[in-house]
Amino acid sequence: MSEATNVLGGPLQMCCANPITGFYRDGKCKTGAGDWGVHIICAQMTTEFLAYTKGQGNDLSTPMPLYAFPGLQAGDHWCLCASRWQQALQAGCSAFQFSW
Repeated sequence: MSEATNVLGGPLQMCCANPITGFYRDGKCKTGAGDWGVHIICAQMTTEFLAYTKGQGNDLSTPMPLYAFPGLQAGDHWCLCASRWQQALQAGCSAFQFSW
């Protein structure tokens, strides 16, 4: 299996290890078979984005102990679905996108 690369062809960097993020829960925003959401956007959460995505049915801010998920807060990094990030951008409440 080849190493995941970023859009510039370089090695894919860690997005967040605490809490661990990524479709594969390896801290990197890589995609592959089965990742229907295409979790490729490493973003820093904002209060506006967290409220927006919760209103759309994807609550990232509430802790879920069953899944060892502490809930996200403004300033946390997380791998987002490309379509949700674009949707939030168009609604005027996107998270800050990192470009590594």
